Amino acid sequence: MSFANLSEQEIQRREALTALRAHGVNPYPADLYPVSILSNEIKSDYVEGKQVVIAGRLMARRIQGKASFAELQDSAGRVQVYFNRDEICPEEDKWAYNELYKKLLNLGDFIGIEGTLFKTQVGEISVRVKKFTLLTKTLKPLPQPKTDEDGNVHDAFTDPEMRYRQRYVDLVVNPQVKDVFVKRSKLFNAMRTFFTDAGYFEVETPILQPIPGGAAARPFVTHHNALDVPLFMRIANELYLKRLIVGGFDGVFEFSKNFRNEGMDRTHNPEFTAMEIYVAYKDYNWMMDFTEKLLEYCAIAVNGTSSATFGEHNIEFKAPYKRVTMRQSIIDFTGFDIGGKTEDEIRNAAKEMKIPVDDTMGKGKLIDEIFGEKCEGNYIQPTFITDYPKEMSPLCKEHREDPELTERFELMVCGKEIANAYSELNDPIDQRERFEAQLKLAANGDDEAGEFIDQDFLRALEYGMPPTSGLGIGMDRLIMYLTNNASIQEVLFFPQMKPETKNKVSVELNEDQKLVLDTLKKATPISLDDLKAKTGLSNKKWDKSIKHLTSNKLAKVTKTNDDLLVELV
Repeated sequence: MSFANLSEQEIQRREALTALRAHGVNPYPADLYPVSILSNEIKSDYVEGKQVVIAGRLMARRIQGKASFAELQDSAGRVQVYFNRDEICPEEDKWAYNELYKKLLNLGDFIGIEGTLFKTQVGEISVRVKKFTLLTKTLKPLPQPKTDEDGNVHDAFTDPEMRYRQRYVDLVVNPQVKDVFVKRSKLFNAMRTFFTDAGYFEVETPILQPIPGGAAARPFVTHHNALDVPLFMRIANELYLKRLIVGGFDGVFEFSKNFRNEGMDRTHNPEFTAMEIYVAYKDYNWMMDFTEKLLEYCAIAVNGTSSATFGEHNIEFKAPYKRVTMRQSIIDFTGFDIGGKTEDEIRNAAKEMKIPVDDTMGKGKLIDEIFGEKCEGNYIQPTFITDYPKEMSPLCKEHREDPELTERFELMVCGKEIANAYSELNDPIDQRERFEAQLKLAANGDDEAGEFIDQDFLRALEYGMPPTSGLGIGMDRLIMYLTNNASIQEVLFFPQMKPETKNKVSVELNEDQKLVLDTLKKATPISLDDLKAKTGLSNKKWDKSIKHLTSNKLAKVTKTNDDLLVELV
């Protein structure tokens, strides 16, 4: 067995593995292990002397000669266990305790324990071990808390990049992380229950599609070998769900994995989860009432209350929510009225507001830029923004009172959109004209205009779709708000990451350089001046450190607008 490139602890664990096998101990047994109870149940329903069978990771150990206290971590938490040599090995042979337990087991190993419950002299509920079994030998050590020169203890695994890349370690060392994903599961279950109780039907639609439709986004492209055709990974499921309404379902919903080949940041991941629901014989006014009831129900299911803390804000999801038209919102925050204005008038107004626009942008895109720059961020509490201009909503029904508008709303929370809904366009001739107008915008350089016409969807509309309202919710963003996480990476088990750079470990860093790199990892990208301020280094130390990091390609500096930004390579 080669130990090249292994740490001292990794070598020691492999040597222990060899010794275990030499003594006839299978380090990876296949037998069923009859766990009878979890750690939280031991504490919530304690009975003195009760016989239990538990299993989990050995996470801490305090050996004191013939006795030892240890901590076992299972899926529900931790429990203290007590090993006594003479109880485990009542005969003369003490190998199981002296060698197996003390020398060949390591922290992180999975073990099974049979024993009885008791309380220590200080009242801690514990398991008195009668028999233990090695269930899995670990070959890599778990990160351990570190103590600095002043005696302060620091968490073992806090580097965000490492946590996201090795989520399996993160969940073991930082068990509180699991709470986020438990709440995520509760959110999905609550939403599913709300819909099914209302009589709506959960469905599945294709992920691989012949054309990308239902939204304007850059798709991931693949190839089907048997058919010899290109296929696109789903950017939205809207058009397929509407086909089902045409087919006779009164209400359908889907939790869909969508894929958009675009940028990544703290609120966007190339793979994300959306929920879309379509209900026949309803309109967007009904859907607003339905949405606020849905989110109040979900917030209570996840957190036990209709309110949620997000950063410095207390968000109240209790219905009803404020409703503001897009036109009124822009008037409120800019003083400019988009009603009746031409494209050129809106473009000139945007320029006067110092909003970056160009001649490729159509009227809808210009309005969207004004709203995004000047209005959106002001809505902290849940607020419906309604009645969008027709140019912004190619799949939405014309407003019944104003032909320049559509019957659409977006729900804003903490300055971001979390839901989008329409009175759905069901006029096939109007829909075709809207699609063709989008093609012209795309040909003129509008990167948010649709580049494809779904002819089969138009054919479906020609068979007739009843009046329908549809709603889409970004599930990842919603759970961010319900769990007080500002980064989407915190609510995804395995977010998309840059490839690992293997040669990083070979670069030697002094303490100043490590400080700069560690600070950068917690906030990237960041302006050069802000990073320097966070480190608190002198000018000379700072200059040397950032030069060393960039020359070794651990970090890079780029110019954007008037800022110099630094980020990890």
